Amino acid sequence: MLLEKIGSVMVVGGGIAGVQAALDLANSGYYVYLVERSGAIGGFMARLSKTYPTNDCSM
Repeated sequence: MLLEKIGSVMVVGGGIAGVQAALDLANSGYYVYLVERSGAIGGFMARLSKTYPTNDCSM
């Protein structure tokens, strides 16, 4: 039985956990607002690609 979700959710923080939470909620049927204070998402993991370059985009 598929229940229709009504409402929206705001996820604060665009790091890996925030992006995953936003994707999971959107796939569950909610409208999602992802809020990040910097100009890019990815958080600390986005900076690690420069420290440990593997040419593998796991994000």
